[in-house]
Amino acid sequence: MTVSVSWYLILGAILFTIGVVGLLVRRNVLIMLMCIELMLNASNLTFVSFARQHQDVGGQADVFFVLVVAAAEVVVGLAIIVSIFRKRLGATADDLSSMKG
Repeated sequence: MTVSVSWYLILGAILFTIGVVGLLVRRNVLIMLMCIELMLNASNLTFVSFARQHQDVGGQADVFFVLVVAAAEVVVGLAIIVSIFRKRLGATADDLSSMKG
């Protein structure tokens, strides 16, 4: 018994929706970064499932580039969070305005 592509697409949509809701609701910067990662992985799942359905390697190549962007996002995001933690005890999205000047 094989799983059809539609199940993977539904799972990707659910994961993406959870990421969007978490990004909009939570104010903690670490949680927001994890939600962005969840959204990127949901898009990776859809790329891979479409690539498998069409027997094309292009979707897997796109996943490679998305993973590179996700790694760069983590590096920059964690650098910003570390600089916020050096100035304050907590890291919320509202603390980013303190980074000016």
